Amino acid sequence: MNFEHLLAGRTEMMGANAIREILKVVSQPGMVSLAGGIPSPDSFPMEIIKTLTENVMEKYGSDAFQYGLTEGFMPLRAALGDLLKERGISAAPEDIHVTSGSQGVLDGVAKILISRKDKIAVEAPTYLGAISAFNPYQPEYVCMDTDDGGVIPESLEAVLGNNAIKFIYLVPTFQNPTGRTLSLKRREKIAEIITRENALLVEDDPYSALRYRGSDIPPIKTLAPDHVVYISTLSKIFAPGLRIGFYAAPELMRKWLVLVKQGVDLHTSTFNQALAAEYLSGGYMKAHLPVIKALYKPKQEAMLSAIQKYFPKNFTCSPSEGGMFLWVRGPEGYDMTTLYQRSVEKNIAFVPGCYFYTNPMEGIETMRLNYTMSDVETIDAAIEKLSLIIKDVD
Repeated sequence: MNFEHLLAGRTEMMGANAIREILKVVSQPGMVSLAGGIPSPDSFPMEIIKTLTENVMEKYGSDAFQYGLTEGFMPLRAALGDLLKERGISAAPEDIHVTSGSQGVLDGVAKILISRKDKIAVEAPTYLGAISAFNPYQPEYVCMDTDDGGVIPESLEAVLGNNAIKFIYLVPTFQNPTGRTLSLKRREKIAEIITRENALLVEDDPYSALRYRGSDIPPIKTLAPDHVVYISTLSKIFAPGLRIGFYAAPELMRKWLVLVKQGVDLHTSTFNQALAAEYLSGGYMKAHLPVIKALYKPKQEAMLSAIQKYFPKNFTCSPSEGGMFLWVRGPEGYDMTTLYQRSVEKNIAFVPGCYFYTNPMEGIETMRLNYTMSDVETIDAAIEKLSLIIKDVD
C-alpha cells in the first residue's frame, strides 16, 4: 500500500536525529567515539542496583508493578522535592511531575504551546533534542546572540521587543552542545527581563550536577519562579535507560502537561520510579555523585589539554567547568562536515556543530566533542590524530 498521501503535514518538519544517525557509525568496530552525549557505563551505580531492587520489593511489593499516577510516583516526587531544594528551588511534591526522560517534557511543552508559525526564542547553537521535539509543531525559530558566556541578555531583550515570542528555551548550565554556563549576573538579568516582559522560559537543566570546578550557580527558576518551567533528569546521575525526567512548573502548565502525558503513555514506569525514589531518599545518589564526577573530571581535563596541545592555534575551545561536552570553533568557512567524513575513515567520530543550529547555513566551522565514553589515554591519542586530519583537510 502506498500511504504517503496519508501522512500529516507536520511530518514535513520531522527528520532523523543527526546524532542518532552518527551513533550508528560509532557502533562500527574500532571506532573511537567523541560524538554521542552518552554517560559512561562506568558511571552507573551497578553495585547498588541489587540493593535498590530489594528495597523496592520489600517496601512496595506489587504496587511497584501497578499502574500509577500520571503526575508521578509520590515517594519519588517527595525525594525530588529535596533534590530541588538543594538547587535552591522551592517546590512541594505535588508541584513536581515525573516524565519518561526530560525529552518527554520538551515534546509536551511543544504540543500544548506551539501552533504553526509561532516564534520560539532559542540559543544558536541549541540542543538538538529540543529542535527535534519542537519541529513537528512547525514553529519559527528566533535565535539569540551568544558568546563564550552563553546567551547575551541584551539579545534576549531585543528578541522579545521585536517579536511575539511564545516561549524561550535555554540550557543555562554546561549547555549542550557548547558546555557553556550563564553567570549569575546574566541569570539575574534574564530573570528581570522575562518577569518584566511577562515571558515564559523553559529552563532545561540536565547537567548542573556534573560540576568539576567552580561553584554552583542557582537555576533561573529560583529568580523568576512564576515564569519558568524547570526541567531536569536523572539520566546523567543515575541511569539513562530508566528514563526518569521531571519538571517543576506553574500550575496551568502542569495541568496541561498531565493531559498530554495521559494521551502518550499514561505514566512513567512505576518500578523505575520506585528505584529512583530509593536511590535519592536512601542517600545513594549523594554517595555516588562524587564517583561520577571523579570519573569525568580527568577526561575533560585530558581533552582540554590535548586540544590546546595539538589543535592549530586558529581553533578555539569554549571554556567549560563541567557537563559532558567541549565546543571547538575553527577558522571562518572551515567545513567540519568534510573533517567528520575524513575522521570517520580514520576511526574517529565527533558531531559537526552545524546540526545544532536551526539555520542550516550556520555553524559549519564548529564541532562538538564528548569525553565521557573514552579513557584519558584514548582521548589524548584521538585528539592528536584528529589534529593531523585537520591539517590534512586544511
